[in-house]
Order: sequence, then structure tokens, then C-alpha cells
Amino acid sequence: MNQFNQFGQPVGEELLDWQPRQHPERVELKGHYCSLTPLRPEHAAALFAAYQLAEDTRSWTWLLREPDANPEAFTAWVESVCELADPMHFTVIDNRTNAPVGTLALMRIDPKNGVIEVGHVHFSPLLSRTPMSTEAQYLLMRYVFDELGYRRFEWKCNSLNEPSRRAALRLGFQYEGRFRQALVVKGHNRDTDWFSIIDTEWKALDRAFQNWLAADNFSADGKQLRSLENWRKEFS
Repeated sequence: MNQFNQFGQPVGEELLDWQPRQHPERVELKGHYCSLTPLRPEHAAALFAAYQLAEDTRSWTWLLREPDANPEAFTAWVESVCELADPMHFTVIDNRTNAPVGTLALMRIDPKNGVIEVGHVHFSPLLSRTPMSTEAQYLLMRYVFDELGYRRFEWKCNSLNEPSRRAALRLGFQYEGRFRQALVVKGHNRDTDWFSIIDTEWKALDRAFQNWLAADNFSADGKQLRSLENWRKEFS
């Protein structure tokens, strides 16, 4: 609710107890289907092999980088980013096989204002369209909201990246608008679409994720019985 200053101007809700939040740390985040661990050079060979399982390189289209030509080049990239504080890259580990199957990162980290973004999402065929892919996103959200106490979790993508737009909406992000001509990527214009989840929405989303990820929400052959969107509607 907006409040007003001495001039009668609206100045927004006062946050009396607000304090800057902690910067994320290189933590291990354990889930039922997968776990997140800080990206390390020893993950590179398995990650490169997992990405090579794709029929083509379309999963690289929306990334800022071109595909690496060989494991050595990919390892060099991992070594160049794995110690960065922002973006902070995590490897997704399949709990059944203990194998690295994809990566994602926390980025544009703003502890002063309690704002953080998920990005650099690159899931291999071993991870895409599985419960693990949803749980990986959930583990980061839970860390950001429950452990770090951030107010806002962002998702941004190329406005033409329809799979990413659908994923954001499925996960409960709210569409906020389009930044036109925001970037030049690989010689092409990029309009960027913005999505977010804020802290007041998290409790209901958390319950929806927990119910969707529960073992009894899946049939014996691994098919979901109720969609995440359906669970979200129940708790909204």
C-alpha cells in the first residue's frame, strides 16, 4: 500500500525493517530428483558429453555463446566462469546417476535491494522435460526466498525464445513487459522480456511446487497426474 510524504506525494510502502541481504554462497542444494552444486572444472567433461546428446545445436541459439568445438574449449569456459561471484554458476546433478546434466546461474545479484535473477540456463537432453528440470529451478527459488530473504526473483529472455517464455509462466513468474532493442547478440537484435516472482507470491508457489514434485503426483511410468499450473491455481 502506498504511503504519502509531507507534500502529499505517494512514496510507496515503507519497509521499516529492511536490511540488505546476504550475497549467495557456493552452497549445495539437495532435492529429491536432483541436486545443485557449484560449477567446477571436473564437471566439464560430463557436461560436454551430455550436451552432445542433442540432435543438433538448437539449445545454443538463445545463449550468449556459440557451441564449443571440443571438450577442451568447454573446459576452458568452465574454468573462466566457475569462480565468479556474479554470475554464480551451478551444476545440476542427477541424483540417480550422480552425473552432471546441465547448468544454471544466479546473476545480476543486488543484495541492497533484495533482487536476483536466474539465467545462463543450459539443460541437456538428460535434464530437459523431466521433473529434475523443474526441481532445479525450485531449489534455486527456495534458496533465494527462504534462506537469503530476497524480495524479487527475475527471469529474462529473448522475446523470440518462446520455450523460455512458456517455462517462465509455467513456473509461476509474472510477465512484466518487453525491453525493445535491449541487446545485440550474435549479430542480431534482441528484445528482452522480463518476468518476476516476488516474496509475497512465494508461499503459495512453494506449496504448489512441493505438491507437484511429490512422488504421488506421478504415475508408475513417470507421467504427472496434476500439472504445476493446476497446483498453482489451488493455492493462489
